[in-house]
Amino acid sequence: MSMVLLVTEEEADRPMPTLTVGQIPSVMRQARKLGIRSVKVFAESTERDNAGEFSTVPDALMARAVRAAKEAEPEIAVMTETCLCSYTDTGHCYVTDRNGRPDIDATIDVTSRQAVTHAAAGADIVGPASMVLGTTKGARRALNETGHESVSIMPHVIFWSSLYDGFRLTMGATPKAGVDREFQISPGKPEQFIDTSLQLVGDGADMLLLEPALFSADVLTGLKQRTLAPLFPFSVSGEYTTLSHVDSETGKRDVRRLVELFTMLKRAGAEASITYAALDIARYLND
Repeated sequence: MSMVLLVTEEEADRPMPTLTVGQIPSVMRQARKLGIRSVKVFAESTERDNAGEFSTVPDALMARAVRAAKEAEPEIAVMTETCLCSYTDTGHCYVTDRNGRPDIDATIDVTSRQAVTHAAAGADIVGPASMVLGTTKGARRALNETGHESVSIMPHVIFWSSLYDGFRLTMGATPKAGVDREFQISPGKPEQFIDTSLQLVGDGADMLLLEPALFSADVLTGLKQRTLAPLFPFSVSGEYTTLSHVDSETGKRDVRRLVELFTMLKRAGAEASITYAALDIARYLND
């Protein structure tokens, strides 16, 4: 089980729980004590432009968060999201040209440099998340050319879903033009999801993140039969808010439905699940 960390510059009252860089060491120590072996880091950005260039800056919030996590618990693997939705002034996951159309080459270039920045900060696994084909191959090339051959790549493979709304509102990642589905896959096209996943493996992906976890069991099973790449369902923000709640009497988060979901996904072939509720689930299972 992997734990999600949503990192903000300052303490914030958002739809989903967030952390500041200063709070990361304490959470990492808790994770180690409870047997959690990896974390998936997302970070907001207060700096935006039309090209997402701030995502490549060595002291951007993501890089500082990665360093804080690795310094606190070096043995816990740190995974990042390499995407532009928190860095572009449009809120899109990709760079746009002067006509507002996706600029594929520019997107591959900046997200590849972003991956190198994350690796230099200490990330063990980077995660191209725009669904723009070419970003995985670009990241692999850039990592190899800069001496980060040991850093793994886990691209996101994404079905459209309203379950992402809590994350988007929390991290300021909602496109100004509305819901952006430019490269995400229709939930009615499982074959496309599987084909895309296999293409990403061919492009150099070491493992795959599948989202949303709740609606990925069928493609997870299909992929398990066609690739040896480890598969990690990502239980997204809407699953956290609808399948768990805080018990008013005990003050503890009731995660039994999430435990049942992740048990099913493990049966279906998941290597492990990625969840916002990792600490709560670990405490529940250790009671």
